[in-house]
Amino acid sequence: MLTLNVNGQSFQTDASPEMPLLWFLRENLQLTGTKFGCGMELCGACTVHLDGEAVRSCLLPLKDVQGQKVVTIEGISERHPVKRAWIEDDVPQCGYCHSGQIMAAVALLEKTPEPNDADIDDAMSGIICRCGTYQRIRRAIHKAASLKKGVAA
Repeated sequence: MLTLNVNGQSFQTDASPEMPLLWFLRENLQLTGTKFGCGMELCGACTVHLDGEAVRSCLLPLKDVQGQKVVTIEGISERHPVKRAWIEDDVPQCGYCHSGQIMAAVALLEKTPEPNDADIDDAMSGIICRCGTYQRIRRAIHKAASLKKGVAA
């Protein structure tokens, strides 16, 4: 039996310890905001937080998650500055990658409250946006940083 902490709640499961976290979230907990993209940790659509770090969940086995805090897109408040900036700046086009984009942006702003373009590019690299909204993503992250400080962007 495994015990997992997801979005502040404790869950016990008899799922295989080798089961990827992504599938446990989607199939067992019905948390479908975290997306399956490539299945090889390359595209970033499956990004979640593990003890505050942005990680890919598509290959991460449940056994490696025990004792750590998992946060999914559903665990990020709708009032969070990143989500607000995403909506206000109309960032998504198709929206498929954006749960991963948002999770990476939230983790970035926790570590680097006032990121420059290079910080943003580095933190967001590898999270593929098929629609190419990278400029809107960068602009929204700058806006979210201002919102977090309480300054109008």
